[in-house]
Amino acid sequence: MIYLISAIVLLGVLIAIHEFGHFIVGRMCNIHIYRFSIGMGPVIYKKLDKHGTEFALSALPLGGYVAFHTEKAVEEELDLLQPLTTEQNKNTFESKPRWQRALVMLAGPVANFILAIGILSIIFVNSVERQFIPEVSSVSSEFLQSNSALKSGDILIAINEKKVSSLQDIRLELLSLSGTNGIINFTFLSGEQLFEYEVSVPVNDYLADPNEQNAPEDFMGFALSMKLQPVVGVIAKDSNAAKSELKVNDLILAANSQPIKYFEDLRIFLQDYQGYDINFKVQRDEQIMYFNVPLSTRKNAAGNEEKYIGIIPGLKRSFFSSLLKGTYETYNLSIKTLTFVGKMITRDLGTQNLSGPIGIVQMAGDTAKAGFMPFLYLMALLSISLGVLNLLPIPVLDGGQLVMLGIEAARGSPMPEKMESFFYMSGWVAVGLLMVFAVFNDISKFL
Repeated sequence: MIYLISAIVLLGVLIAIHEFGHFIVGRMCNIHIYRFSIGMGPVIYKKLDKHGTEFALSALPLGGYVAFHTEKAVEEELDLLQPLTTEQNKNTFESKPRWQRALVMLAGPVANFILAIGILSIIFVNSVERQFIPEVSSVSSEFLQSNSALKSGDILIAINEKKVSSLQDIRLELLSLSGTNGIINFTFLSGEQLFEYEVSVPVNDYLADPNEQNAPEDFMGFALSMKLQPVVGVIAKDSNAAKSELKVNDLILAANSQPIKYFEDLRIFLQDYQGYDINFKVQRDEQIMYFNVPLSTRKNAAGNEEKYIGIIPGLKRSFFSSLLKGTYETYNLSIKTLTFVGKMITRDLGTQNLSGPIGIVQMAGDTAKAGFMPFLYLMALLSISLGVLNLLPIPVLDGGQLVMLGIEAARGSPMPEKMESFFYMSGWVAVGLLMVFAVFNDISKFL
Protein backbone atom coordinates (compact mmCIF):
# COMPACT_ATOMS: atom_id res chain seq x y z
CA MET A 1 0.00 0.00 0.00
CA ILE A 2 2.89 2.38 0.77
CA TYR A 3 4.06 2.03 -2.85
CA LEU A 4 0.67 3.02 -4.26
CA ILE A 5 0.09 5.91 -1.84
CA SER A 6 3.61 7.34 -2.23
CA ALA A 7 3.34 7.11 -6.05
CA ILE A 8 -0.02 8.93 -6.02
CA VAL A 9 1.40 11.67 -3.77
CA LEU A 10 4.56 11.94 -5.90
CA LEU A 11 2.77 12.13 -9.25
CA GLY A 12 -0.01 14.29 -7.83
CA VAL A 13 2.40 16.98 -6.63
CA LEU A 14 4.43 16.95 -9.88
CA ILE A 15 1.32 17.14 -12.08
CA ALA A 16 -0.38 19.78 -9.91
CA ILE A 17 2.70 22.04 -9.97
CA HIS A 18 3.18 21.62 -13.73
CA GLU A 19 -0.44 22.36 -14.56
CA PHE A 20 -0.58 25.21 -12.03
CA GLY A 21 2.24 26.86 -13.98
CA HIS A 22 0.10 26.81 -17.14
CA PHE A 23 -2.97 27.86 -15.17
CA ILE A 24 -1.56 30.86 -13.30
CA VAL A 25 0.17 32.37 -16.35
CA GLY A 26 -2.94 31.74 -18.46
CA ARG A 27 -5.02 33.57 -15.89
CA MET A 28 -2.47 36.42 -15.76
CA CYS A 29 -2.85 36.69 -19.54
CA ASN A 30 -6.65 36.86 -19.04
CA ILE A 31 -7.38 33.65 -20.97
CA HIS A 32 -10.63 32.05 -19.84
CA ILE A 33 -10.07 28.57 -18.36
CA TYR A 34 -12.82 25.97 -18.37
CA ARG A 35 -11.19 23.32 -16.21
CA PHE A 36 -8.09 22.67 -14.11
CA SER A 37 -7.88 18.90 -13.67
CA ILE A 38 -5.51 16.76 -11.65
CA GLY A 39 -5.75 13.33 -13.26
CA MET A 40 -7.31 12.20 -16.49
CA GLY A 41 -10.57 10.48 -17.42
CA PRO A 42 -13.88 10.67 -15.54
CA VAL A 43 -14.21 13.54 -13.05
CA ILE A 44 -14.79 12.29 -9.50
CA TYR A 45 -14.86 15.71 -7.79
CA LYS A 46 -15.27 19.25 -9.07
CA LYS A 47 -15.80 22.77 -7.79
CA LEU A 48 -16.47 25.97 -9.70
CA ASP A 49 -14.71 29.21 -8.72
CA LYS A 50 -15.88 32.80 -9.18
CA HIS A 51 -14.08 33.09 -12.54
CA GLY A 52 -16.07 30.23 -14.00
CA THR A 53 -13.16 27.75 -13.82
CA GLU A 54 -13.93 24.19 -12.77
CA PHE A 55 -11.31 22.64 -10.46
CA ALA A 56 -11.52 18.88 -10.88
CA LEU A 57 -10.02 15.67 -9.55
CA SER A 58 -10.19 12.92 -12.16
CA ALA A 59 -10.00 9.14 -11.82
CA LEU A 60 -6.67 8.34 -13.52
CA PRO A 61 -3.65 9.86 -11.68
CA LEU A 62 -1.31 9.58 -14.70
CA GLY A 63 -1.59 13.15 -15.93
CA GLY A 64 -3.61 16.33 -15.75
CA TYR A 65 -4.62 19.26 -17.91
CA VAL A 66 -5.71 22.88 -18.08
CA ALA A 67 -8.58 23.36 -20.53
CA PHE A 68 -8.27 26.86 -22.00
CA HIS A 69 -11.10 28.55 -23.85
CA THR A 70 -10.21 28.09 -27.53
CA GLU A 71 -12.03 28.61 -30.77
CA LYS A 72 -12.23 24.83 -31.23
CA ALA A 73 -13.63 24.30 -27.72
CA VAL A 74 -16.91 25.92 -28.71
CA GLU A 75 -17.45 23.17 -31.28
CA GLU A 76 -15.62 20.15 -29.87
CA GLU A 77 -15.64 20.32 -26.06
CA LEU A 78 -19.28 20.81 -25.21
CA ASP A 79 -18.90 18.98 -21.89
CA LEU A 80 -16.64 21.77 -20.66
CA LEU A 81 -18.82 24.68 -21.65
CA GLN A 82 -20.52 26.82 -19.05
CA PRO A 83 -22.54 29.92 -19.89
CA LEU A 84 -19.92 32.55 -20.69
CA THR A 85 -20.03 36.29 -20.29
CA THR A 86 -19.14 38.42 -23.29
CA GLU A 87 -15.77 39.15 -21.72
CA GLN A 88 -15.02 35.46 -21.11
CA ASN A 89 -16.16 34.47 -24.59
CA LYS A 90 -13.71 36.78 -26.34
CA ASN A 91 -10.73 35.75 -24.18
CA THR A 92 -9.74 32.69 -26.19
CA PHE A 93 -6.23 31.26 -26.24
CA GLU A 94 -5.84 32.17 -29.93
CA SER A 95 -6.84 35.79 -29.32
CA LYS A 96 -3.71 36.45 -27.25
CA PRO A 97 -0.37 37.61 -28.70
CA ARG A 98 2.07 34.82 -29.56
CA TRP A 99 4.48 35.85 -26.80
CA GLN A 100 1.73 35.39 -24.21
CA ARG A 101 0.81 31.97 -25.60
CA ALA A 102 4.49 31.01 -25.52
CA LEU A 103 4.73 32.09 -21.88
CA VAL A 104 1.72 29.93 -21.04
CA MET A 105 3.39 26.91 -22.67
CA LEU A 106 6.72 27.57 -20.95
CA ALA A 107 5.10 28.06 -17.55
CA GLY A 108 4.51 24.34 -16.91
CA PRO A 109 8.14 23.22 -17.29
CA VAL A 110 9.37 26.36 -15.49
CA ALA A 111 7.09 25.51 -12.56
CA ASN A 112 8.72 22.06 -12.39
CA PHE A 113 12.19 23.62 -12.35
CA ILE A 114 11.14 26.04 -9.59
CA LEU A 115 9.76 23.10 -7.58
CA ALA A 116 13.06 21.24 -7.99
CA ILE A 117 15.06 24.30 -6.87
CA GLY A 118 12.82 24.67 -3.82
CA ILE A 119 13.03 21.00 -2.83
CA LEU A 120 16.80 20.75 -3.33
CA SER A 121 17.31 23.97 -1.35
CA ILE A 122 15.24 22.56 1.52
CA ILE A 123 17.27 19.33 1.44
CA PHE A 124 20.59 21.18 1.45
CA VAL A 125 19.69 23.59 4.25
CA ASN A 126 18.37 20.76 6.45
CA SER A 127 21.19 18.29 5.96
CA VAL A 128 24.93 17.98 6.44
CA GLU A 129 26.49 17.42 3.02
CA ARG A 130 29.52 15.17 3.12
CA GLN A 131 32.46 16.57 1.20
CA PHE A 132 34.67 14.09 -0.64
CA ILE A 133 38.18 14.02 -2.06
CA PRO A 134 38.46 11.64 -5.06
CA GLU A 135 41.94 10.20 -4.47
CA VAL A 136 43.61 7.90 -7.00
CA SER A 137 44.12 4.51 -5.31
CA SER A 138 45.64 2.62 -8.26
CA VAL A 139 46.43 2.97 -11.97
CA SER A 140 45.38 0.00 -14.12
CA SER A 141 45.69 1.34 -17.66
CA GLU A 142 49.01 0.53 -19.36
CA PHE A 143 48.65 3.75 -21.35
CA LEU A 144 48.42 5.83 -18.17
CA GLN A 145 51.25 3.93 -16.52
CA SER A 146 53.63 4.64 -19.40
CA ASN A 147 52.39 7.98 -20.77
CA SER A 148 51.43 10.09 -17.76
CA ALA A 149 52.62 11.29 -14.37
CA LEU A 150 49.49 9.89 -12.71
CA LYS A 151 50.18 8.07 -9.45
CA SER A 152 48.36 6.87 -6.36
CA GLY A 153 47.53 9.66 -3.93
CA ASP A 154 46.81 12.26 -6.61
CA ILE A 155 43.35 13.86 -6.57
CA LEU A 156 40.89 14.02 -9.48
CA ILE A 157 39.41 17.52 -9.65
CA ALA A 158 37.89 17.82 -13.15
CA ILE A 159 36.76 15.87 -16.22
CA ASN A 160 36.94 17.86 -19.46
CA GLU A 161 37.32 20.99 -17.33
CA LYS A 162 34.09 20.24 -15.42
CA LYS A 163 34.76 20.24 -11.66
CA VAL A 164 33.93 16.98 -9.86
CA SER A 165 33.95 16.35 -6.13
CA SER A 166 31.61 13.40 -5.54
CA LEU A 167 30.88 10.00 -7.04
CA GLN A 168 27.62 11.34 -8.50
CA ASP A 169 29.50 14.20 -10.21
CA ILE A 170 31.97 11.72 -11.71
CA ARG A 171 29.27 9.32 -12.91
CA LEU A 172 27.20 12.07 -14.53
CA GLU A 173 30.20 13.51 -16.38
CA LEU A 174 31.36 10.11 -17.61
CA LEU A 175 27.86 9.09 -18.76
CA SER A 176 27.54 12.36 -20.66
CA LEU A 177 30.67 11.28 -22.59
CA SER A 178 29.33 7.85 -23.59
CA GLY A 179 29.93 7.17 -27.27
CA THR A 180 32.89 9.57 -27.37
CA ASN A 181 35.64 8.98 -29.91
CA GLY A 182 38.80 11.00 -29.26
CA ILE A 183 40.18 12.01 -25.90
CA ILE A 184 38.91 12.66 -22.39
CA ASN A 185 40.86 15.18 -20.34
CA PHE A 186 41.24 14.46 -16.64
CA THR A 187 42.65 17.17 -14.35
CA PHE A 188 44.50 16.12 -11.20
CA LEU A 189 46.01 17.77 -8.17
CA SER A 190 49.30 16.23 -7.05
CA GLY A 191 49.20 14.31 -3.78
CA GLU A 192 51.28 17.02 -2.15
CA GLN A 193 48.79 19.58 -3.53
CA LEU A 194 51.62 21.57 -5.07
CA PHE A 195 50.43 21.73 -8.67
CA GLU A 196 47.66 20.74 -11.10
CA TYR A 197 48.24 18.73 -14.23
CA GLU A 198 46.13 17.28 -17.06
CA VAL A 199 46.06 13.77 -18.48
CA SER A 200 44.52 13.13 -21.91
CA VAL A 201 43.15 9.62 -22.34
CA PRO A 202 42.30 8.37 -25.86
CA VAL A 203 38.94 6.55 -26.10
CA ASN A 204 37.02 4.79 -28.82
CA ASP A 205 33.23 4.48 -28.51
CA TYR A 206 33.55 5.11 -24.78
CA LEU A 207 31.19 3.16 -22.47
CA ALA A 208 29.65 1.42 -25.50
CA ASP A 209 28.53 -1.56 -23.42
CA PRO A 210 25.36 -0.80 -21.37
CA ASN A 211 26.84 -2.87 -18.53
CA GLU A 212 29.74 -0.41 -18.34
CA GLN A 213 27.27 2.44 -17.92
CA ASN A 214 26.05 0.98 -14.60
CA ALA A 215 29.42 1.85 -13.00
CA PRO A 216 31.26 4.19 -15.41
CA GLU A 217 33.86 5.08 -12.76
CA ASP A 218 35.31 1.57 -13.21
CA PHE A 219 36.33 2.36 -16.79
CA MET A 220 38.65 5.36 -16.44
CA GLY A 221 41.92 3.43 -16.39
CA PHE A 222 42.44 4.28 -12.72
CA ALA A 223 40.58 3.57 -9.50
CA LEU A 224 39.42 6.14 -6.97
CA SER A 225 38.99 6.10 -3.24
CA MET A 226 36.39 8.64 -2.08
CA LYS A 227 37.94 10.12 1.07
CA LEU A 228 36.01 12.40 3.42
CA GLN A 229 37.21 15.96 3.85
CA PRO A 230 37.91 16.81 7.53
CA VAL A 231 35.20 19.47 7.66
CA VAL A 232 33.17 19.76 10.86
CA GLY A 233 29.52 19.18 9.94
CA VAL A 234 27.93 18.43 13.33
CA ILE A 235 29.21 18.88 16.90
CA ALA A 236 27.49 16.60 19.42
CA LYS A 237 25.73 18.72 22.05
CA ASP A 238 26.68 16.35 24.89
CA SER A 239 30.40 16.34 23.98
CA ASN A 240 33.19 18.50 25.37
CA ALA A 241 33.83 19.74 21.82
CA ALA A 242 30.52 21.63 22.02
CA LYS A 243 32.04 23.76 24.81
CA SER A 244 35.24 24.46 22.88
CA GLU A 245 36.04 27.04 20.21
CA LEU A 246 35.46 24.48 17.44
CA LYS A 247 32.64 25.49 15.07
CA VAL A 248 30.60 23.92 12.30
CA ASN A 249 32.31 24.19 8.84
CA ASP A 250 35.80 24.42 10.35
CA LEU A 251 38.33 22.60 8.15
CA ILE A 252 40.73 20.60 10.34
CA LEU A 253 44.30 20.91 9.07
CA ALA A 254 46.27 19.31 11.89
CA ALA A 255 45.91 17.56 15.25
CA ASN A 256 48.79 18.01 17.72
CA SER A 257 50.91 19.23 14.77
CA GLN A 258 50.16 16.01 12.82
CA PRO A 259 48.76 16.90 9.35
CA ILE A 260 45.15 15.81 8.77
CA LYS A 261 44.39 15.37 5.08
CA TYR A 262 41.24 13.26 5.37
CA PHE A 263 38.70 12.67 8.12
CA GLU A 264 39.94 9.07 8.20
CA ASP A 265 43.33 10.42 9.34
CA LEU A 266 41.64 11.84 12.44
CA ARG A 267 40.08 8.47 13.24
CA ILE A 268 43.46 6.75 12.91
CA PHE A 269 45.06 9.41 15.12
CA LEU A 270 42.54 8.73 17.90
CA GLN A 271 42.99 4.94 17.93
CA ASP A 272 46.19 4.94 19.99
CA TYR A 273 45.99 8.44 21.44
CA GLN A 274 46.48 8.56 25.21
CA GLY A 275 45.89 12.26 25.84
CA TYR A 276 42.77 13.96 27.15
CA ASP A 277 42.64 16.87 24.70
CA ILE A 278 43.85 17.78 21.21
CA ASN A 279 45.43 20.94 19.88
CA PHE A 280 43.75 21.63 16.56
CA LYS A 281 44.86 23.75 13.62
CA VAL A 282 41.79 24.71 11.59
CA GLN A 283 40.85 26.93 8.70
CA ARG A 284 37.74 29.04 9.26
CA ASP A 285 36.78 31.05 6.20
CA GLU A 286 40.16 32.58 5.23
CA GLN A 287 41.67 32.47 8.73
CA ILE A 288 44.03 29.88 10.26
CA MET A 289 43.21 29.29 13.93
CA TYR A 290 44.67 27.22 16.78
CA PHE A 291 42.82 26.01 19.87
CA ASN A 292 42.47 23.15 22.32
CA VAL A 293 39.53 20.69 22.27
CA PRO A 294 38.96 18.41 25.31
CA LEU A 295 38.04 14.81 24.44
CA SER A 296 34.89 13.09 25.69
CA THR A 297 34.52 9.47 26.78
CA ARG A 298 31.88 6.83 26.09
CA LYS A 299 31.43 3.07 26.13
CA ASN A 300 31.75 1.26 22.81
CA ALA A 301 29.77 -1.77 21.62
CA ALA A 302 32.09 -4.08 23.57
CA GLY A 303 31.44 -2.17 26.78
CA ASN A 304 34.92 -0.66 26.91
CA GLU A 305 35.53 3.03 27.52
CA GLU A 306 36.85 4.99 24.55
CA LYS A 307 37.72 8.59 23.77
CA TYR A 308 35.98 10.57 21.07
CA ILE A 309 35.84 14.15 19.79
CA GLY A 310 32.11 14.37 19.13
CA ILE A 311 32.07 15.59 15.52
CA ILE A 312 30.57 14.31 12.28
CA PRO A 313 32.15 15.37 8.96
CA GLY A 314 30.26 17.42 6.41
CA LEU A 315 29.28 20.89 5.25
CA LYS A 316 26.36 22.78 6.79
CA ARG A 317 24.96 25.27 4.29
CA SER A 318 23.21 28.57 4.98
CA PHE A 319 19.82 29.26 3.38
CA PHE A 320 21.36 31.46 0.67
CA SER A 321 24.12 28.94 -0.06
CA SER A 322 21.51 26.15 -0.22
CA LEU A 323 19.42 28.18 -2.66
CA LEU A 324 22.44 28.74 -4.91
CA LYS A 325 23.36 25.05 -4.71
CA GLY A 326 19.76 24.01 -5.44
CA THR A 327 19.63 26.32 -8.46
CA TYR A 328 22.94 25.05 -9.83
CA GLU A 329 22.01 21.37 -9.33
CA THR A 330 18.67 21.92 -11.09
CA TYR A 331 20.47 23.53 -14.04
CA ASN A 332 23.18 20.85 -14.12
CA LEU A 333 20.75 17.92 -13.91
CA SER A 334 18.52 19.52 -16.57
CA ILE A 335 21.47 19.74 -19.00
CA LYS A 336 22.51 16.18 -18.15
CA THR A 337 18.95 14.89 -18.65
CA LEU A 338 18.77 16.54 -22.08
CA THR A 339 22.21 15.10 -22.93
CA PHE A 340 21.16 11.60 -21.85
CA VAL A 341 17.95 11.77 -23.89
CA GLY A 342 20.00 12.69 -26.96
CA LYS A 343 22.44 9.84 -26.31
CA MET A 344 19.57 7.37 -25.89
CA ILE A 345 18.25 8.45 -29.30
CA THR A 346 21.69 7.98 -30.90
CA ARG A 347 22.05 4.70 -28.94
CA ASP A 348 25.24 5.87 -27.24
CA LEU A 349 23.49 5.38 -23.89
CA GLY A 350 21.47 2.34 -22.86
CA THR A 351 17.79 2.61 -21.99
CA GLN A 352 18.03 0.31 -18.96
CA ASN A 353 17.40 3.26 -16.63
CA LEU A 354 14.34 4.50 -18.51
CA SER A 355 11.35 3.97 -16.23
CA GLY A 356 7.61 4.01 -16.82
CA PRO A 357 4.69 3.96 -14.35
CA ILE A 358 5.73 0.65 -12.76
CA GLY A 359 9.28 1.84 -12.19
CA ILE A 360 8.07 5.15 -10.74
CA VAL A 361 5.79 3.30 -8.29
CA GLN A 362 8.75 1.13 -7.28
CA MET A 363 11.06 4.12 -6.76
CA ALA A 364 8.38 6.09 -4.90
CA GLY A 365 7.77 3.26 -2.44
CA ASP A 366 11.47 2.52 -1.92
CA THR A 367 12.36 6.16 -1.20
CA ALA A 368 9.28 6.66 1.00
CA LYS A 369 10.42 3.73 3.15
CA ALA A 370 13.95 5.18 3.25
CA GLY A 371 12.68 8.49 4.67
CA PHE A 372 11.19 11.87 3.88
CA MET A 373 14.39 13.43 2.49
CA PRO A 374 15.08 10.60 -0.04
CA PHE A 375 11.43 10.84 -1.14
CA LEU A 376 11.79 14.61 -1.61
CA TYR A 377 15.02 14.11 -3.57
CA LEU A 378 13.26 11.69 -5.94
CA MET A 379 10.48 14.24 -6.38
CA ALA A 380 13.06 16.89 -7.33
CA LEU A 381 14.74 14.56 -9.85
CA LEU A 382 11.43 13.61 -11.47
CA SER A 383 10.33 17.25 -11.51
CA ILE A 384 13.48 18.13 -13.46
CA SER A 385 12.88 15.21 -15.84
CA LEU A 386 9.25 16.25 -16.34
CA GLY A 387 10.30 19.82 -17.08
CA VAL A 388 12.98 18.79 -19.59
CA LEU A 389 10.88 16.15 -21.35
CA ASN A 390 7.97 18.56 -21.75
CA LEU A 391 10.28 20.93 -23.63
CA LEU A 392 11.08 18.31 -26.29
CA PRO A 393 9.73 19.33 -29.74
CA ILE A 394 6.95 16.72 -29.78
CA PRO A 395 3.60 18.28 -30.85
CA VAL A 396 1.48 17.13 -27.86
CA LEU A 397 4.11 18.39 -25.38
CA ASP A 398 4.82 21.99 -24.42
CA GLY A 399 7.97 22.05 -26.56
CA GLY A 400 5.95 20.98 -29.59
CA GLN A 401 3.44 23.73 -28.92
CA LEU A 402 6.29 26.25 -28.86
CA VAL A 403 7.60 24.90 -32.18
CA MET A 404 4.15 25.29 -33.71
CA LEU A 405 3.97 28.86 -32.42
CA GLY A 406 7.34 29.46 -34.07
CA ILE A 407 6.04 28.08 -37.36
CA GLU A 408 2.96 30.29 -37.03
CA ALA A 409 5.19 33.32 -36.47
CA ALA A 410 7.29 32.46 -39.53
CA ARG A 411 4.24 31.87 -41.72
CA GLY A 412 2.31 34.82 -40.38
CA SER A 413 -0.68 32.53 -39.84
CA PRO A 414 -1.49 29.21 -38.14
CA MET A 415 -0.63 25.93 -39.87
CA PRO A 416 -3.34 24.39 -42.09
CA GLU A 417 -5.78 22.35 -39.99
CA LYS A 418 -4.94 19.03 -41.70
CA MET A 419 -1.21 19.53 -41.14
CA GLU A 420 -1.80 20.52 -37.52
CA SER A 421 -3.92 17.39 -36.97
CA PHE A 422 -1.19 15.26 -38.53
CA PHE A 423 1.43 16.74 -36.21
CA TYR A 424 -0.76 16.16 -33.17
CA MET A 425 -1.46 12.58 -34.20
CA SER A 426 2.24 11.87 -34.77
CA GLY A 427 2.98 13.35 -31.34
CA TRP A 428 0.43 11.11 -29.64
CA VAL A 429 1.85 8.09 -31.45
CA ALA A 430 5.42 9.00 -30.36
CA VAL A 431 4.38 9.50 -26.72
CA GLY A 432 2.31 6.30 -26.79
CA LEU A 433 5.20 4.24 -28.17
CA LEU A 434 7.55 5.73 -25.60
CA MET A 435 5.12 4.82 -22.81
CA VAL A 436 4.77 1.24 -24.11
CA PHE A 437 8.56 0.90 -24.31
CA ALA A 438 8.99 2.29 -20.77
CA VAL A 439 6.40 -0.16 -19.38
CA PHE A 440 8.10 -3.03 -21.22
CA ASN A 441 11.42 -1.86 -19.74
CA ASP A 442 9.88 -1.88 -16.26
CA ILE A 443 8.51 -5.39 -16.69
CA SER A 444 11.80 -6.73 -18.08
CA LYS A 445 13.57 -5.72 -14.85
CA PHE A 446 11.37 -8.16 -12.90
CA LEU A 447 11.88 -11.08 -15.31
